[in-house]
Amino acid sequence: MPAQPVIGVLALQGDVREHLVSLAECDVIARPVRRPEELAEVDGIVLPGGESTTMSRLLETFELLEPLRKRLADGLPAYGSCAGMILLAGTVVDGRPDQQQLAAVDMVVRRNAFGRQVDSFECELPVAGVDGGPVHAVFIRAPWVESVGEGVEVLARVPDIPANGAAAGRIVAVRQGSVLATAFHPELTGDERVHRLFVETVRAA
Repeated sequence: MPAQPVIGVLALQGDVREHLVSLAECDVIARPVRRPEELAEVDGIVLPGGESTTMSRLLETFELLEPLRKRLADGLPAYGSCAGMILLAGTVVDGRPDQQQLAAVDMVVRRNAFGRQVDSFECELPVAGVDGGPVHAVFIRAPWVESVGEGVEVLARVPDIPANGAAAGRIVAVRQGSVLATAFHPELTGDERVHRLFVETVRAA
């Protein structure tokens, strides 16, 4: 792999520009990915926050669904935030019947678990593998993880205190092999530490 890995951001819908900006701060080449030939050239892929059912449909429209599934099955490192986490899950609760899953992480995710757009939620979140103190986590109509399989490492849970309500103790960051997923949006806060954790994963792969 070159000194600067090439990391793609799935650029069909969602927080594409924000992820490209964050990755550019991490000494990698960051590129939008809209076509199978662009996917073929990347060393890692980011699936951004956005609307998971729309992204699922656009993956089919742009003929990216099966190529992406194949590359993930072959070990392509991936990071999904919010909607990206939903796409990476094996099973989704409260999804649409026609929603396509990439099944790259053995987890059950509840879509819109934190509520509608007005029910955004923020907290200081310790994340395993991220040094320098807690991450300021921003959740917007976010999912949470209901359960994980044996091979999945839990990196973060919402602090289990009464003030956090139904979200208290919920799993919101996981890793399985070279695939990372968070229910929150680090691309919106200017803190690149989660992206740097993913870049380390890409370099190690």
